[in-house]
Amino acid sequence: MKKSPQLALTVLAAVIALSACSKKEEAAAPIAAMQPAATACGKVTVANMNWQSAEVLAHIDKIILSKGYGCDVELVPGDTMPTLTAMMEKGKPDVAPEAWINAVREPLDAAVKAGRLHYAAEALTDGGIEGWWIPKYLAEAHPEIKTIDDALKQPKLFPAPEVKDKGGIYNCPAGWNCQLTTGAAFKAWDAAKKGFVLVNTGSAAGLDGSIAKAYERKQGWLGYYWAPTSILGKYEMVKLDAGVPLDKKGFEGCNTKVDCEKPVKSDWPKAVVFTVITDSFKKAGGPAVGYLETRSWRNDTVNQLLAWMTDNQATGEDGAKYFLKSHPEIWTTWVAPDVAEKIKAGL
Repeated sequence: MKKSPQLALTVLAAVIALSACSKKEEAAAPIAAMQPAATACGKVTVANMNWQSAEVLAHIDKIILSKGYGCDVELVPGDTMPTLTAMMEKGKPDVAPEAWINAVREPLDAAVKAGRLHYAAEALTDGGIEGWWIPKYLAEAHPEIKTIDDALKQPKLFPAPEVKDKGGIYNCPAGWNCQLTTGAAFKAWDAAKKGFVLVNTGSAAGLDGSIAKAYERKQGWLGYYWAPTSILGKYEMVKLDAGVPLDKKGFEGCNTKVDCEKPVKSDWPKAVVFTVITDSFKKAGGPAVGYLETRSWRNDTVNQLLAWMTDNQATGEDGAKYFLKSHPEIWTTWVAPDVAEKIKAGL
């Protein structure tokens, strides 16, 4: 009120008008009182992050918030750092559906502690997962291979494409941080002495193509990948146990650095992925806030949806509609039965 005299006058005028209501208007009050509940959510800005899983989740939220809770939803372009920084400093956008918070945990926790932002649901219940993987058919044929050390004992099972009599470990594309961590793991596990070479994949398409090629030929494959992704929805892979816990100090202090001379054996850190909302939306969003505090899904669900999107060249909106029509057994657990019926009717 202090910051907006015009708003104060408007509210005062509304109060005077309400006090002058006739008995006839008072009789209609119960009906009128029902209207704010349907539109209490108001205008909501939702960050549409620039990767596939976040994009489809933003569109799912848009449909559910608008059809189920009467929100006026606007999707705005987003990315992890710019979006969370804007939310912390400016209070907009209202919702970041899939925020990978590891890189900004300290300032984000401070903003939550100060009450400016709030953690809603853990968007990915499994979290973001990184590590070295092998095809499921190979894991089933060789149940003795459970860990990275187990795989490195059998280089012949994972033939390098261009180096005879050597095993190959597929690396991340140049310039990606995972290229550094994969190279560090290769050194830490002394893979070269165990008969392996690092395979340069060149690009994300090259890395994905190497998995597809191995699957088509039912050949061995060993290398870095992460979840959730469309590739893991299309080709079943098994993540190898690192055999050691996360060495946070060593991993962050050396394994992620270009000039790391003595990398350590370490598991990859699990990426924590939350939905983050602003304080203003938490206070004004009504029942819609409860949805965002409940809505979460597993990586295998996301993998399969992303695979469908990739195969069908689908947009985030296409993927959202497909998911809501195909998997009511999942999303109806996120909302009340009457809200679910509104969403189904809206579809």
